[in-house]
Amino acid sequence: MGLKEKISIRASGIFLYGLIPPKVKHDSSKVAAIAKKQADRIRQLPVDGLILYDIHDEKDRNDQERTFPYLETIDPKEYAQVHLGDLDLPKVIYRCVGKYSKETFKNWLKEEETGSLSVFVGAASSQSKPDLPLGQAYNLYKDHGQHITLGGVCIPERHHKKSDEHLRLLSKQARGCQFFISQAVYNLEEAKNFLSDYYYHCYQVKEEMVPIIFTLSPCGSKKTLDFLKWLGISISKWLENDILNSRNSVMTSVDILCRNFQDLWTFAQSKGIPIGCNIESIATSRKEIDASVILAEKISKIMG
Repeated sequence: MGLKEKISIRASGIFLYGLIPPKVKHDSSKVAAIAKKQADRIRQLPVDGLILYDIHDEKDRNDQERTFPYLETIDPKEYAQVHLGDLDLPKVIYRCVGKYSKETFKNWLKEEETGSLSVFVGAASSQSKPDLPLGQAYNLYKDHGQHITLGGVCIPERHHKKSDEHLRLLSKQARGCQFFISQAVYNLEEAKNFLSDYYYHCYQVKEEMVPIIFTLSPCGSKKTLDFLKWLGISISKWLENDILNSRNSVMTSVDILCRNFQDLWTFAQSKGIPIGCNIESIATSRKEIDASVILAEKISKIMG
């Protein structure tokens, strides 16, 4: 069964792998070399599809300096078609809608093939003044993009602060979202609280749940950990201590992520909540890239 079919029947166990396209500044030979390495790696993995992230500056996210400097990357759709076209997997294209004009976004929607997959991402902060707000992007989708299988973003940390993430999901479902992908999850308690509220509210209002795909991202250094925190990801102090004081930090993070996902999987299965997993490889560190492959193999066994 393919990825689109699994989404349409609201299946558990959807398994994805996420990548950032190479930097625009790289010459064609370097981009080709990166693409070959990525494709060779992904072919080894039992995944249903590949996520290609759309990156923007997010300078409004917080007042702290960005851990890794922002560098423009190749458009995810272009990278999927031109450089990873031989990789026989569905590609989920992220779109940070605020960086596009209304006309550019509308034209992209019209040009997308029927059955393609995309995730719309809104502004990083409520203080942002994007050219295209997320609500307007959904309106354009309704008018020009319903041939696309649409997904949205869910953020357990936001639910911890505002207690309304499950309501955001239902609102996005009403606007066409058929699945959701979380940002990287390290805080198990916040993830389960969000999932529990989504489950019970859907039960009460007689709304069908859609697949929630939790993102796991290995961390092998203080710099990567600081970047995860800069993105707003909740990491407990004890967990941070365990990772940074370990002899093998990245494998310690893999072990923690496996335990967390095993707990989430058991919790969701007991209630019939359709969840899946996205293994995120956003670092350039060799050890973190290798750890993402190990993590994918371990998670595939958990989900069977």
